[in-house]
Amino acid sequence: MNLRPHRPEPPDINLTPMIDVVFLLLIFFMVSTTFQEDTRIRVRLPEAQGEAVPAEMPRALEITIDSAGVFYVDERMVADRKPATLQQAIAAVVGAERALPVIIRANAATPHQAVMTAMDAASRLGLLHFSLAATRPDAPDE
Repeated sequence: MNLRPHRPEPPDINLTPMIDVVFLLLIFFMVSTTFQEDTRIRVRLPEAQGEAVPAEMPRALEITIDSAGVFYVDERMVADRKPATLQQAIAAVVGAERALPVIIRANAATPHQAVMTAMDAASRLGLLHFSLAATRPDAPDE
């Protein structure tokens, strides 16, 4: 008769299924992640001859206008198309920096009135240095 207490064997933990699940989750999140480049506003700029812009530009206020006339101030959509709302959005971004240059990126099909509204709203805040973005005729579309 065996009177010694029976010692159970230590439990054996198999980590292989857990590692497989972690790798599957990693692959899933890598595939389903969206990147910042995908969320950029797509604007087809008009063509013009001129000098290329240097790679390093000082900080500037960028106003983008799509083909429907919707305004974006530093890639944030403005609530509506009213000049007062656009002026408030510009003032919120600019703050006290009234010497910032303004770059207007208007789609080639944008109504001219939308560009004039953007220039008027910025100039009422004291922003006086304007640039209109364009592409060269030999450059590929964005």
